[in-house]
This record gives sequence, structure tokens and C-alpha cells, in this order.
Amino acid sequence: MSLSENIMATHNELGRWGEDLAVEYLETKGYSILDRNWKSGHKDIDIIARTAEEIVFVEVKTRSSAGYGDPWEAVNYGKLRNLQSAINHYIHYRQIDLPIRFDIISIVATDPSHPEIEHIEDVDIM
Repeated sequence: MSLSENIMATHNELGRWGEDLAVEYLETKGYSILDRNWKSGHKDIDIIARTAEEIVFVEVKTRSSAGYGDPWEAVNYGKLRNLQSAINHYIHYRQIDLPIRFDIISIVATDPSHPEIEHIEDVDIM
């Protein structure tokens, strides 16, 4: 395996670990997980959950350190546009008739045994 392939594998493993951690976090908060890594073409939604009142679309960003900024800062304009498109597709595909919101879960795993989790609720996606 080349260095770039190894770095990508490590990056992907960190991302999967972060998503698993985010699912556990949401479930402890009473959310029901409906879907994970739902794809709409090349666009995807990390986690789709439900509370008693609404459907919650969640983008998870995980970093091994905050050296390059907080993970949530990687959710830029282009990513938001892609998410908006995927969310609209999901709503129509699943015929969702509930209020929706978009959240970001930002995880910094400087110490993986005590990761820092920041849950940013109701992010404006427009």
C-alpha cells in the first residue's frame, strides 16, 4: 500500500469511527437512527435520525486534532449545497411529511478515549 493509500485508509477509518461515535451520542440523547451514509448520486448524508418531533440530517466531521481548525469548519458552501440537494432527494424519496433540521457533529479525537464532541443543532443550510 502506498503512503497516499495508507493516509486515505486511515482518514476513512477515522471518519467511520467518528460516525459510529456520533450515532452512539445521538442514541443516548433519545434519537432514533433511520439511515446512515445515505447516497444520492455522489452526494451522501452521514446520519438521518428522528426525534419525537422531526427528522434530523446530520453531517459528521472528525479530526485527530484541531490543528487545522474545528472540524465543523470543513462544512463549507459547496458541502452545504450538496447536502441540501441530497436532503431534498431523501425527503421526496421517503415522502417525509415532518419538520426537518440540519445538524453538524464535530469530533476532535486528540485523545480517542476522551473525544471532544460538539453538537451544533439547527444549522442554516440555505
